[in-house]
Amino acid sequence: MTQDTLEKPDEILQLEFNRWAAAGEGEKMESHHLDITLKTLRLMELAPGQRVLDLGCGAGWATRLLAQAVAADGASSTEVSSDQVVSSQVVGLDVSDEMIRLARETSGGFSNVQYVCGSAMQIPWQDSFFDRVLSVESFYYYPDQNRALQELYRVMAPGGRLFILINLYTDNEYSLQWVDKLKVPVHVRSAAEYVEMLQRHGFRNAESRQIPDDTPTPDDYKTKSFNSLEDLRAFKRKGALLLMATKPL
Repeated sequence: MTQDTLEKPDEILQLEFNRWAAAGEGEKMESHHLDITLKTLRLMELAPGQRVLDLGCGAGWATRLLAQAVAADGASSTEVSSDQVVSSQVVGLDVSDEMIRLARETSGGFSNVQYVCGSAMQIPWQDSFFDRVLSVESFYYYPDQNRALQELYRVMAPGGRLFILINLYTDNEYSLQWVDKLKVPVHVRSAAEYVEMLQRHGFRNAESRQIPDDTPTPDDYKTKSFNSLEDLRAFKRKGALLLMATKPL
């Protein structure tokens, strides 16, 4: 696959998510995905000093949660000593330069955070670096998911753990209602297909589970993505797909 074939799909994603950023959608992602993300963070066994990648970070809300978790005693990085700040590092990566701009503007108090504009299919980072990787609601957008998994394997440290949250997958049939409303191409796969992909790319202990979203849905909530409010509630009860895997030692 040539560089030219990678650039055009990334440009399409960049344009669409720059539009989302201008419309204020980046900030809304926190309220939409906070419940399932906090449940995932509890499974990640985050610890002070770890180096973490937030892949598809958007406006940076999950990046900041990760930064607090890997700083000493879960404190903000501005409250810990300089040697501790250096040892912990969280990198937020997104293809949208406007999302990265928003993330930087709202993360001034975190000296252990760095935001980078780049592609999941060509991650601009060194080999064997990250102890943990989190991706919230972005993986199904990546034009070449196999290439993205190759890149994740490359930048992860041996023994590193990967956590990918996906709201759009065939096992939650309610999620399929909003595929046609998206303005960019997406992948729609099953949990079993994703686990097989992880195994094929060398990951070990690959598994999946569903993470229900327990955020209440008000009776007067207006949904544009689902056929009915009850379908939205059913979608949240089934939950997101969480993929977990380890890079071998």
